[in-house]
Amino acid sequence: MAAVTNLCRLAMRLTFLVFGASLLAGCMAEGDQTPAFYQSMARHNATVDAQTAAQMISQYRKNNGLGPVSADAQLTGLAKTQAVAMARAGNVKASLKGENALPRRMEAIGQKDVSVAENVSGGYRTLAEAFSGWRESPNHNAVLLHPDATRLGIATAYSPTAKHKVFWSLVMAGPKQ
Repeated sequence: MAAVTNLCRLAMRLTFLVFGASLLAGCMAEGDQTPAFYQSMARHNATVDAQTAAQMISQYRKNNGLGPVSADAQLTGLAKTQAVAMARAGNVKASLKGENALPRRMEAIGQKDVSVAENVSGGYRTLAEAFSGWRESPNHNAVLLHPDATRLGIATAYSPTAKHKVFWSLVMAGPKQ
């Protein structure tokens, strides 16, 4: 009888161990996901998390005495158009000419009388890398800290044949002061 009791206790312990391990495994899989700011944009179907970008940039702006920005779908559309143009051209500068110039794109969506600035770049694989690189560049940092900005649009486009592979556009806009 004692052997049966010990066997039952052992079976119960094993059941609890297996159950506990499965719970932990579920937590590990969920907690092991890559945060949005570290997700690679080096693929065709990659999409920048604009809400995460707005949170990161807003905190940075707050640390520098400026107001927050929110993600804006229209500006994200403009940013996507620019990122795709850069990826197709294979470089950043080609996308800034003619119809791709920021004032023309803003006018095309009926927003020509706003204060606006844009970062364009290539080569950063993640939002964290792009954000860090922009902060370290005086010209790009000025866009992050654009004093009139209240909203942003951000996008990437991928070109496997281009030197920089991932192209970024960040549009910051707000009312003219």
